[in-house]
Formats: sequence, structure tokens, C-alpha cells
Amino acid sequence: MHHYLKMKRKFYHAAKPGAVCFTLFLWMLIMSIYSVPTAYAKNYIKIGLLEEPKTLNIWLATDAWSSKVLSQIYQPLYIREPKNLDLTPWLAAENPVYDAKALTYTVKMRPAKWSDGSELTSEDVAFTGRFIKTLKVPRYLSSWEFVKKIETPDKRTIRFTLREPKAIFLSRTLTTPIVQKKFWEAILERVQNLEKPLLEVLKQKIKSPISSGPFVLKEWRRGAYVFLQKNEHFFGRGQKIGEYDVGPHIDGIIFKFFGTSDAAVLALQKGSIDMFWWGLQEGYLADLEEHKEVKIYTSEKSALYYVGFNLREKPFNDLHFRKAVALATDKHFIVKRILQGYALQADSIVPSSNAFWYDPNVPRYGDGLNRDERIRKAHEVLKEGGYTWEDPPVNDKGEIVEAEEIRLPDGSEMEMLTILTPPADYDPQRAMVGIMIQEWLKMLGIPATSKPMPLGSLIQQVKTRHDFDLFVLGYGNLSLDPDYLRNFFVSKNSKPKGWNTSGYNNPSFDVIADASADAMNREDRKKLIWEMQGILMQDLPWLPLYTPKLAEGVREDRFTGWVGMVGGIGNRWSFCTIKPVHKR
Repeated sequence: MHHYLKMKRKFYHAAKPGAVCFTLFLWMLIMSIYSVPTAYAKNYIKIGLLEEPKTLNIWLATDAWSSKVLSQIYQPLYIREPKNLDLTPWLAAENPVYDAKALTYTVKMRPAKWSDGSELTSEDVAFTGRFIKTLKVPRYLSSWEFVKKIETPDKRTIRFTLREPKAIFLSRTLTTPIVQKKFWEAILERVQNLEKPLLEVLKQKIKSPISSGPFVLKEWRRGAYVFLQKNEHFFGRGQKIGEYDVGPHIDGIIFKFFGTSDAAVLALQKGSIDMFWWGLQEGYLADLEEHKEVKIYTSEKSALYYVGFNLREKPFNDLHFRKAVALATDKHFIVKRILQGYALQADSIVPSSNAFWYDPNVPRYGDGLNRDERIRKAHEVLKEGGYTWEDPPVNDKGEIVEAEEIRLPDGSEMEMLTILTPPADYDPQRAMVGIMIQEWLKMLGIPATSKPMPLGSLIQQVKTRHDFDLFVLGYGNLSLDPDYLRNFFVSKNSKPKGWNTSGYNNPSFDVIADASADAMNREDRKKLIWEMQGILMQDLPWLPLYTPKLAEGVREDRFTGWVGMVGGIGNRWSFCTIKPVHKR
């Protein structure tokens, strides 16, 4: 500061009386440069976000924006390796050792420190698990409730004893972010005797989270930016983990908030941000691809968009009807025309991007058929199921004609069916998919209408009230562990607010699903997961439609070295390995 005061005196003594205002303005400009973290003063990368984080409380954070920031701060024992998506040691030093007889996993840890300089030990890991189990933290409890005991033989060793075999221990429990015992123990002591201790924990406003990650929070200016600075105590610095030389090799990250994609894309074009950490809609891509300093990275996503049927009601409880809808629905048209090729056709509930768990042998309804062939095939399936028409969609000569008055197998007239979708201003693609399915069903004489409605109301109607016919929804970020197959379709979850929204009930599936949750051998579990996919695609409680691709824009004139993987380039590996571009 002494240096700045000397500069200030110099300016005032040199200035003539008439130039004082200009001198003051110049001084304020210089001070603003020194007081704000500018990306050009050091190697700070500027990342554009649509919104600012809702919270930096790790137990409360469920929104994408909080997660993006917190992923640079709190670290797990294991993370996914980019190429094969296998779990690789992160805070852990090596793969866990399993004792099948004792039902234990033993994990050895790397030497590590927290951002306050204190040692990160097995006690922090044990505390994290006990904290979740004691307070029943909703976001993480299902991954820890089957852990019977957590022991710490020494400060670098943690041993977990399971109550029962659980496959998700590796993929979910060991990927839980670890918190600092010293920081959170003090909070726990304050709240544990209160009537609702969990609520009190969730209400905590965390202003300076203690970091074990590559960056630490330096400043959060509400409505403007979050500034993360390089963590000098990060355990990975200078190490080679997997195939990567880990840094970070940058001085920090400035997350800037824009509110709209239009504003963020304009900032990317002008160079006021280096990356827009959000999927780009097709309309932006042509302009950005022409910009020589901007590169578009396209990645597969672990995501699924689908049609759901209400199997509790007629005619949706009839497999003939569901197969006819599947045959009438042209996924190729959806991918090529509605999504402009920025998606993959989905033929299973597990996305094809999740290569190890995806079964490529599931049935593909109508694959390779043109529109007339689809109508003929669907007409045959409905006829086999006992459906009749006043005027069928295929006449005696095999010609496609306008269909009239379809009747159910019991002879009653089919009532108007409603296809629920999100509104066009929220997701124009899904709204258009609903309209197209409506038109395709009408070609079979099925009375259908597409009805867009606010997403929150749609989810309430589908998940809580079960008051629907068909719906078009999706999961934009499915876990890479396919245990969701069990959660989405096991019969016990067919209840209000349960995950089994369609009301699917198949005792044979339930047995295999429960076995998959307990299968500790990865290859044995894979066989069960594939078998589950085959059953589901035969029974069709859902009709998978597509998996969107993720297009992300970055400027390559300042930073390079992004690591691509399923889910995009915005991942821990990228932020630990990107480097400044050194220009002449």
C-alpha cells in the first residue's frame, strides 16, 4: 500500500489545478485494477456461468452452479478416469482392498493437507461418513446407510465394514466429497441437541469453506463473480495421477454470472470469458465455429430423454399398445430434424455413452423403417392385441389411409390421450417431440394431444399424483453407476413421490434388480444389468428417445489442455491440467 500512496502523491504534485479531476479519475482507475482480480494480472481463467451458486454449504448444494464451484474445493477418495470412466484413486493412494469374508474395504490415503495447512487424515473421512449417518443427510444417506462401521487404524488408513454387500459402495460411497472434521465438528456440537439438527446444519451459511481441492475461495461478490485462487496445499500438485501431470497450472478461476446464454456467448466471442460452462444450443454453434479463437468441444452425456407410460391405466397397461407407440415414434427423425444431429438415438435406459454397462443387444423398435412401414407394423401389433377401427390405417390393399375411431380390445372407444411435455420456452426440443408423437399416433387413429405445462407442475402430476397418460421427460445427468435402473423400476418404488413413476410391476425384474445391488463382482453385476435392460426394453414402461450431446465453447488463445470425457470438458481433470498459452 505504501507503493500506492507514493504514486498518489506523485500524481497530485505533478498535476496542474485544472487537471486535478482527470488525475483523480486516473488514480481511481489504477486502484480499481489493483483491487479487482483481473484475469490478465495473473493466469486467472474466466468461466461463464448462467447463474451464481445458491450456496457453498456442501450438504445443501443440489443446484448445478453450486456443484461446479464446490467440485474445485471438496474432494472425494476416488474419481472417474476420463477415457474408460473407471474409478481411479484421488485422495486415496491406491485401489480399495476388499475382504469378502469380513465384508470390509480398506483404503490407503495420500499425504494431503487442507487449505488452512492442517493435515487431512482418515479421521476426516470417518467423520464425513458418521456425520452423514448421524444427521441422515438426504443427499448422501442412501450411499452410507449400509456402512456398519468406520475405523481408522492410522492416519492414512480407513476401513469400512458393510452391513450387507452393496455394489454402490465403490461408485457412490467412495466418491462422496470429504469435509474437514475440525470445521464441521464445531458446528455439529452446536446443533446436535437441538430439535432439528439437520435443518440447522442446512441453514449454515458457509462463507469460507476449507478446501482440499486445487482451488480455495478467495472472494464471492454477490451477483458478479466467485473468485477461486490456487490452493498452495493441494495434494495433487506436481504429481502424475493416471496419465495426467496435475497442477493446477493456473493461478485461479473467476466464475462470472450472466443470466442468459445470449450474454455469455457474446462474452465468449469478445474474450471477456475463456469458457462458457454450459451446453450450447444449436443456434449458437454456427457463429461460434466461425470465430477463429473459439473452439467447440462436443461430448457425450450420461443423460436420457424418454416417453413414460402410466401402466396403472388402460390402454397403457397393454404391451401391444406400448409397442405400437414405440414403432410409430421415429427416433431418427427426432435426432436429425428436431435436435439437428446434436444427440444420439437411445435404445436402452442406460445411455450408450456409459459403454461398460450399456447393452447393445436390446430390441430396436422400427429401426430402419420408413413412415409407411412403421404404420403397417404398428397396425399389425394393435390388431394382434384386439384393437379395431371404424376405418383402419391400412386398407385391404395394404395402402396407408386416414384412420378413424380406434376401439380398445373390450370394444370401448379409446378416449383422447394427453402427452405431457415441458413448455417450449423451457425446452423447445421436448415440446416439439410431444407434438410429433401426437401426429404419429393420429396416423394410427389414436386420438392424442400434446400438452406443455410448467416443469414443476408436470413433475408433481407424474411423480406425486400419478395423474397422466404419457409424458416426455429426461435426466440430464444420470449417475455413471446404473443402480438407477433398480430405483426407477423396482415395484416397491411405485408410490407417491417414488422413483417408479410409471407403476411398473414385474416380480422377475425385482429379483434381478435386488441381486444387482448386492453383486460385488463387476462382471457378474454387468450380466445382471444387461438382463435388466433386456427385460425393460421388452416390457417398455419407458420408451427411450435420445441422449443429447453436449457442445461447449472455449477460447484457445489464452488456455489449452482441456480433458474431454463423458459429461464434458468441465471436470476436475481439466482444471488441474489446463495451462496458459505462451505467446511470443
